[in-house]
Amino acid sequence: MANTPLKIMYLNPIGCSTYDQVFADMAQEQKLPGTEVHVTSLKAEDGAFTHIEFRSFEALVTAGIVRAARAAARENFDALAIGCFYDTALLDAREVSGEMIVTAPCFASLEIAASLANRFGIIVGRRKWVHQMNATVRENGMEDRLCGFYHVGLGVDDFQVDHARTNGLLAAAGRKAVEEDYAEALILGCTLEIGFFRELSEMLGVPVIDPSVAALRRAEYSALLKRSCGWIPSRKWSCESPSENEIEKFGIFRDDDVFGNRIVVDAE
Repeated sequence: MANTPLKIMYLNPIGCSTYDQVFADMAQEQKLPGTEVHVTSLKAEDGAFTHIEFRSFEALVTAGIVRAARAAARENFDALAIGCFYDTALLDAREVSGEMIVTAPCFASLEIAASLANRFGIIVGRRKWVHQMNATVRENGMEDRLCGFYHVGLGVDDFQVDHARTNGLLAAAGRKAVEEDYAEALILGCTLEIGFFRELSEMLGVPVIDPSVAALRRAEYSALLKRSCGWIPSRKWSCESPSENEIEKFGIFRDDDVFGNRIVVDAE
C-alpha cells in the first residue's frame, strides 16, 4: 500500500466540463509526484450549468455530488475534493463516503489561512455569495478571524472574459483588505487562472490562497495522514451513514456511472 499512488478525485460539481481542463492543469502543477488525480464533472442531466452561484442550482446538483462521492469511494479513492467554494453537499457527501476523505475549497482554505495568519480576508465575485459563504466561515469557527468579504462584481463566468480586468479588480480588492482592514492573509473565493495567486501574493505582501489548490492539497495531505497514521474518518453519531440495507432498499446508488467527464492526471 505504501508504494501505491494516492488517488484523489477533484469533482467539478456541475453537469458541464467547461472548466475541467483548468482544474486538471492545476492538479498537474500542484500535486505531489506520487499522486494520481482524476478531475471529474457530473452528467448534464444533473445540472448543465457552468456555475452554481444560486442556491437553486446547488439544490439541483446536490444529488449528483452525493452519488459521485459514493462512486468515488467504491473506486477506492483516498480522498475527494468538491470543487465549489460554497462547499456544496460537503457533509452530505461525507455520510456516504466510507473510509474516503472528503473536503472542499472553503473548508480547506480556512484551515490553511488559520495556519498562516491570525486575520484573513476573502475576495469574492459577487455580493450575492457573501451571505452563504459567511455562514460557512461561522460554521467552521473562523468568524472572529475574518476581516471581511471583498466583492468585485463578477460572476463565475465573468472571471474568464477579460483576465487583465479581472486581475485588476482582484488586486484592488486585496489591497483594500490588506491596507485598510489589516488582513494578514487572503483567500480567493473563485479560481481565475493557474498561478495568479502567487503574483497577487507578491504584489500585496501577504499569502494569497487559491481555493482549488487548497482543496486538492488538503485532500492529498489528509489521505497521506490516513495512510501513515491510520486516521480514518469517523462514521459514528453525527457522521453516521445510511445502512447498506436502506441504500439497497431505496436504490439510489445503483448507477455507478455518474460522471459526465473525466481527465486523469497520472502519478509520476
